[in-house]
Amino acid sequence: MTPTRREFLQRTGLAGLCLGTPGWLAACEGVARRSPNVVLIFTDDQGYADVGVYGAEGFTTPHLDGLAAQGMRFTDFYASEAVCSASRASLLTGCYAPRVSIRGALTPGAQVGLNPEEITIADLLRGVGYATGAFGKWHLGDAPQFLPLQQGFDQYLGLPYSNDMWPVDYDGTPATSGNKLRWPPLPLIEGNEVLEIVDELADQDQLTTRYTERALDFIDRNAESPFFLYLAHSMPHVPLGVSEKYRGHSEQGMYGDVIEEIDWSVGQVLAALDRNGLAEDTLVIFTSDNGPWLNFGNHAGSTGPLREGKGTAFEGGPRVPAIMRWPGRIPPAAVCERMASTLDVLPTLAAITGAALPPQPIDGVNILALLEGQPDANPRNVFWFYYAAELRGVREGKWKRVFEHRTRSYVGVEPGMDGLPGPYAQPTVPTALYDLENDIGETTDVSDLHPDVVRRLDEIAEVARATLGDRLTGREGAEVRAPGRKSLAGAGR
Repeated sequence: MTPTRREFLQRTGLAGLCLGTPGWLAACEGVARRSPNVVLIFTDDQGYADVGVYGAEGFTTPHLDGLAAQGMRFTDFYASEAVCSASRASLLTGCYAPRVSIRGALTPGAQVGLNPEEITIADLLRGVGYATGAFGKWHLGDAPQFLPLQQGFDQYLGLPYSNDMWPVDYDGTPATSGNKLRWPPLPLIEGNEVLEIVDELADQDQLTTRYTERALDFIDRNAESPFFLYLAHSMPHVPLGVSEKYRGHSEQGMYGDVIEEIDWSVGQVLAALDRNGLAEDTLVIFTSDNGPWLNFGNHAGSTGPLREGKGTAFEGGPRVPAIMRWPGRIPPAAVCERMASTLDVLPTLAAITGAALPPQPIDGVNILALLEGQPDANPRNVFWFYYAAELRGVREGKWKRVFEHRTRSYVGVEPGMDGLPGPYAQPTVPTALYDLENDIGETTDVSDLHPDVVRRLDEIAEVARATLGDRLTGREGAEVRAPGRKSLAGAGR
């Protein structure tokens, strides 16, 4: 019988630090070196080509480029889905979003959220003695039982959902005024309570700085013991906000200014680690929740050579920049061309810290061998492309099979400008096979040339459908778990 979350955490607890702890930590052998700190920086709608080392144009990211020079840059790193809540649920639980029944982007006042019975990264690491702090966007349910303090975190400051979303109790002021969008008042939450209302666009200009300041304070306060810092920026999701110190700073314009301020934030975090003598004992992970929202034109980022963007299962949707640094474990200036995913963060951290894996099935794999640069490491050779519970594709090695589905598209329509969105196209795309090694832009269907590959990937798809279901084919998955449902009584676990 699968234990409840409470039973699991009680059963593992701090004893997990001594059970299966990797040799280099040697926590149970009296060696002084502690478990590594973990800093996870997660941006919102930042495209594959929106970092200097990935080909950014019109702005610079010196701190992120420096992080890549000191660590590892991934070329084939995937968020689980190209949409906010689903992507975040996967990052924190190591599960494809359909497994934990989180779809799309949860709206304010949603009746569902991440089930409090799911085990998050914060739960695992707090169970082995880590301080845990989350600062920034949450978006896994805004009811009290879904907030970060009920999902394994000791501290939280941030917005409960995207910075363009209207609270359910708002008075109905139109979302447009003249030719400009009106943006909503937003609840900035500290702990479990609303600290203040972010009611002007100028207030959003301060979000990156405010999140960063709280992250720095968390590092300083927890410098003597291992910690997990989850810094989830609201930017560069529209409406774009940037402080005066970076407004007008980049050649590209507002979007470039926002990314340069995020890069500044990364630099501040790295400096705090240096100041506290923690750089050598900290794994830093930087990545994005999905690709850019391209119909916002000059207020959106770039996918570089990739097809489409946010909200699609083509490469520009889920493939994101990812950089990881851990001195002494990750070789410097390394480039990893193997597949990896946000799904893999949880099991990798469990392996690094000796924390027990959740009792329920997860989909992530331990990629520590990739991080260490082991030449034959290939822990993830298969990836399932889900979107809104539709299985839209599968990948094995260099081969990607796309199944017929209707999708949003940014092709053939005029994007918006200066904060206003353009329309989507809504084509039905045909079933196809792409060779991503030679056709990263998914331009040429090679199904007829490789019938054996088609058969193998179709078999992989059947495994996915049987496991997690597929709305496109009307399949129900045998391993789908229920979401959390809003309690009339409110509070937590």
